[in-house]
Amino acid sequence: MAVVLIPIKDPAHAKQRLRAVLTQDERTGLAWAMLADVADAVSKARLRDAVFVVTSSSSVEAFARQQGWDVLEEESQLSESSSVDGASAELKRRGFERVMRLPGDVPLVRPADIDEVLQLGSEEHSSVIVPPRDGTGTNALLRTPPDAFPSRFGPGSFNLHQQEAASRGLRLVTLGNERLSLDIDNAEDLAAFFDRGTPSRTFDFLTSIGAKSRLEKCDSLK
Repeated sequence: MAVVLIPIKDPAHAKQRLRAVLTQDERTGLAWAMLADVADAVSKARLRDAVFVVTSSSSVEAFARQQGWDVLEEESQLSESSSVDGASAELKRRGFERVMRLPGDVPLVRPADIDEVLQLGSEEHSSVIVPPRDGTGTNALLRTPPDAFPSRFGPGSFNLHQQEAASRGLRLVTLGNERLSLDIDNAEDLAAFFDRGTPSRTFDFLTSIGAKSRLEKCDSLK
């Protein structure tokens, strides 16, 4: 059995690296728009048996339950890695054989992208990693079993996850996926997103607040 696990921080404090372009209210709105796009894709994915969210946010919990998802509540999030590993251990205890960590800020994701990761892990009997655009981090991560190796989210996590798997004699398959690889964390990510011009709730929200014109004046892109 396979589960999609989505760790979500409190949207009220989201996306601090975008503060040169967006206000806090706008960053919060962006976080919700991206989560809505991810939810649309997850709801239509065929190969997942369940969806869980791990969060300390009551508003995210309410959203998740509206989607029919299960929630693993945290008092606070110490780190992305601790949240994912704690949730994965609990999901293994509940009988899930594979856990796919999916970030809530990949607004281009489609149901087929989620199914591709799950299918590849099943066919290869292996864990699967999808790096972001720069190839150094980790966006999607499927582990078989859920505690196959510890999470190392953060700078350089792609190599760190590969090292953790290798040190245990485990295979970690790399999958390139242009939609899963585009998470929105900074101004460069926003520019890449606008270049795609793909219709989505996130695109509509950013267009409604004039983010593209502000982005073009942002010093961080010069």
